[in-house]
Amino acid sequence: MNDTSQPGGGASPARTHGPAEPAAATQAADDSATRSAPQAVAPSAAPATGAPSAATGTRARRWDATDLGLIAVFAALIAVSALIAAIPVGGLGVPITLQTLAVMLTGLALGPGRAFAAVGLYLLLGFAGLPIFSGGRSGLGVLAGPSAGYIFGFLLAATALGALTVVVLRRTRAGSGKVRAVLLFCAAMVSSIIFVHGLGILGMVVNAKLSFGAAFLADLAFYPGDVLKNILAVSIALALHKAFPDLLLRRIRRADVPA
Repeated sequence: MNDTSQPGGGASPARTHGPAEPAAATQAADDSATRSAPQAVAPSAAPATGAPSAATGTRARRWDATDLGLIAVFAALIAVSALIAAIPVGGLGVPITLQTLAVMLTGLALGPGRAFAAVGLYLLLGFAGLPIFSGGRSGLGVLAGPSAGYIFGFLLAATALGALTVVVLRRTRAGSGKVRAVLLFCAAMVSSIIFVHGLGILGMVVNAKLSFGAAFLADLAFYPGDVLKNILAVSIALALHKAFPDLLLRRIRRADVPA
């Protein structure tokens, strides 16, 4: 019989060979696999305001079929107004027409972007050869005439008035009809004086070879009619916004609502 006792009478601990070592190896392998496996990252939620606001901004800048139709209608209105009741003034060939009324109404009704597009479309069609400028004129030859400054002034005036209209409608939203009307009239007059009359005088100086004083005096003949036409344009625009809020009022309100 073999003696397994150590000198000194103590028994040596027996080594155990069983399932403990495979189990420990399996656990170590599992831990290693867990550490090496890529951790699943939960998709972060989109910001509550980021994506919707970007989408809202995109929708606000995109024109639909209604916008394109309004641009075409107001471009046609400007063209028709240039041919109705043209009253010659002086010997320069710059007549008084209802065109200023249509141009100002375009800015008041459509806002800056669509007003720019409507007047720009009118100008492009006229330059392309359609006889829709005052007196039935057409083509690029009008740019050499004394009324060239007024033609370009229409584009800038409608755009500026559209931008001012948005500001006035946004600031006078709570039932202040008279204040709104006065502010819109002032905006129309400022836009008309700076762009229509300012560039009109410049056009007469450049193309008609008038002095600044003579061109300024010639331009004064248009002021009384423009005052009346701006009053009429503001009245029509306010009636349009009341009857059709989607024309511009609701667009402004939607743009002001935070996403």
